[in-house]
Amino acid sequence: MKIYYGEETKKALKNFPFSVHKTSMEFILAMVQIKKAAVLANYEAGNLSREIKKAIVKACDYILENQEKYADQFPLPYIQGGAGTATNMNINEVIANMATLISKNKIKIHPNDHVNRSQSTNDVNPSALKISALFLLKNLDHKLFSLIKSLNIKSREFKNIDKLGRTHLQDAIPTTL
Repeated sequence: MKIYYGEETKKALKNFPFSVHKTSMEFILAMVQIKKAAVLANYEAGNLSREIKKAIVKACDYILENQEKYADQFPLPYIQGGAGTATNMNINEVIANMATLISKNKIKIHPNDHVNRSQSTNDVNPSALKISALFLLKNLDHKLFSLIKSLNIKSREFKNIDKLGRTHLQDAIPTTL
């Protein structure tokens, strides 16, 4: 297994050993989308070369299209100090190292100077949280409709079963289950 993350991620793994819950892939993918958008904006603003832009965009696309393949590159826990700086750096490092390899090592892509250019963890984290919430809500409609359908089936199945209603922890009037 090729490791794409760097020293900042290794430090974070050492410094935040108290959580077993890894950062969700939905959040990671949202951050990668933000990194891709920022690289395109920085290129348009003249802050990055075409070669750097192409390599970073390709790295972002690889992650977005093959999330299962790269999931192990994002080992950090949800709970950590610094308001998500370690996760932001983890993502920057992975993208930068992949982009460097994509450029066949002709360009050394830097995690901060190139991938994280003109960004702050305090900006990208809240945005990624909102985007990842949208990813997670995508299936909610389907699951809610499935639940409603199941409850409707059960309500018809149990409509002739009588039981006592309850109010304030006391028996009340008879009703159906």
